[in-house]
Amino acid sequence: MKRVTIFLTVVLLVWPAVAFGQTPESSPGVMASTGRVIKDSWITSKTKAKLIADKRITRAVNIETQAGVVILRGKVASAEEKQVAEQIVHGTDGVKAVRNVLQIVPDSQRTAVDARDKDIKKGVKARMDKDAVLKDVDIAVRSDNGMVTLMGEVSEARVSARANEVARGTSGVRSVRNEIKVSVVRVAR
Repeated sequence: MKRVTIFLTVVLLVWPAVAFGQTPESSPGVMASTGRVIKDSWITSKTKAKLIADKRITRAVNIETQAGVVILRGKVASAEEKQVAEQIVHGTDGVKAVRNVLQIVPDSQRTAVDARDKDIKKGVKARMDKDAVLKDVDIAVRSDNGMVTLMGEVSEARVSARANEVARGTSGVRSVRNEIKVSVVRVAR
């Protein structure tokens, strides 16, 4: 029943785009094997629907698509489930590549790991809020089994480096994946 509800939610999210002419062909995106142009949002929606429909995937997988590259995040129960999720994504039209950063967390450890991740995320955010360089910067923090991912956009590389340093120094953090983009501001001459 849960899968049906989630599937219907995905369908209801995708339907308005199709109904109002926002199909992959009507906007820039990734060139599919069929010669059609496919938007990242379309790839994300199709991929989510495929993962929800497959009974081998027992947990929700977070999906992000950037220029046809699908990033899988979250926690799965086994190495097999992680591999199946990646295979399903590779089979989606328009996908150029897959970055699979899913963490394997057995069901017996799930509650404890989720609680620990919540505390880690809160700890990283609290340290950033107290840091003079980072307190006014909008950086999203995610923790999956102690692997912290930093996301956002900053104006200087030193800010990204500082966020990385602060996250690494937080209790419980096993590793940091810094996905912060540094925007280059050009001065007119």
